[in-house]
Amino acid sequence: MGKTDRSPAYILGVGLTKFIKPRGKVDYTELGFEAGIKALLDAGINYDDVDQGIACYCYGDSTCGQRVFYQFGMTKIPIVNVNNNCSTGSTGLAMAREKVSYGAADCVMVVGFEKMSAGSLKSAWPDRTSPAATTVEMMRELRGLTGAPGAAQMFGNAGREYMEKYGAEARDFAEIARVNHAHSAKNPYSQFRDVYTLDQILSSPMLHEPLTKLQCCPTSDGGAAAIVVSEAFLAARPHLRSQAILIAGQCLATDAASLFNRSSISLMGFDMSQYAAKTALEEAGVSAKDVQVCELHDCFSANEMITLDALGLCEPGKAHEMVRQGDITYGGRCVVNPSGGLISKGHPLGATGIAQCAELCWQLRGWAVNRLVKGAKVALQHNLGLGGAVVVTVYKRADGRSNEDIASGTAVGYNPAVEARGFTREQVEKVRSRRSRSDWALGDTEKRVEARF
Repeated sequence: MGKTDRSPAYILGVGLTKFIKPRGKVDYTELGFEAGIKALLDAGINYDDVDQGIACYCYGDSTCGQRVFYQFGMTKIPIVNVNNNCSTGSTGLAMAREKVSYGAADCVMVVGFEKMSAGSLKSAWPDRTSPAATTVEMMRELRGLTGAPGAAQMFGNAGREYMEKYGAEARDFAEIARVNHAHSAKNPYSQFRDVYTLDQILSSPMLHEPLTKLQCCPTSDGGAAAIVVSEAFLAARPHLRSQAILIAGQCLATDAASLFNRSSISLMGFDMSQYAAKTALEEAGVSAKDVQVCELHDCFSANEMITLDALGLCEPGKAHEMVRQGDITYGGRCVVNPSGGLISKGHPLGATGIAQCAELCWQLRGWAVNRLVKGAKVALQHNLGLGGAVVVTVYKRADGRSNEDIASGTAVGYNPAVEARGFTREQVEKVRSRRSRSDWALGDTEKRVEARF
């Protein structure tokens, strides 16, 4: 939170690539370019309008961000590279909001991308102390270590503690995954769009009780981008106000000392999520009861369970009852992860937080017509990174209307919320810098992206 009053900041444009299995077929330069061009088109601006750039990724050399941004133009703007574990994308959004709200920029472009390796997450730096070393050691003391992937053990142990303390059952965690897989079937960007029964999820291979394979997010390649603008920038473009989404409240937080209070739930950042949610909701002038749609960091079903509690979407210790009552899906208390969440949409670390933002923007604009949470006026985003950092954001429409008043037509020629399509060369020319660009910097990226469509 800032120490002085901040000016409003808005999400004016968003763009996404499909999230895909990491097979090395698509480079990060393409992922960032595709998402960025789509966001510029959606915002109705040219790259020359961008004052600063923020690149979000975890796996890659220094200045990958410049490599991506130079494809849009080489206009001498500041470009920074952000790595904050799984909360990297939303950390970039929080930084952009700070710059806009306190007058450092009127328009900031945030691009997240990730080209990952297949399989569970591994450290890229085995010759030095892991930032998670103290967390792993506490986990070992509390519940021991197994041969399962480390993250599955950590979050699975949190799920076990929730079961022991509050009476949740294995079927409750599986139901969370069932719902998210069902939601993903209507998201054209999802890595997995298969629908499963509860029994299929329960009978999939066990990784670490209560977590079976279908309750765990995959590694993914993907890109996402957002354009964050000031009130002055938006006021100069009044025709775009109906699609602009206000960042009504936001908090980027890190762990408290309670992280190491010998609780498997606390060890997964419960307290910082709770604090960030309380702070963001207060800033937005709403309560958790006002939230009708939420994108929540469900890297594992167990994390969705404990986070429903942390965000205040249920009474303390009652998340499993919320799940049993059908209150995390359509027709219930709050639709959680209409995108399918990380479990089925995928989890390219640097892009995840921005993809959550895109989904909620489409929901509030009324564009997500095949999965719309009707009447939604308040949306909540939760993006967590162990180590640790969390960003919780509250969104509202800039024009104050409900999402049943559909925002003005799209600038890409189709509805990007329900169709994962590409763009034309003419559209690329429209948004790349007119003032200073380099075809050498672009190389064959545009052709490679067009070829996929």
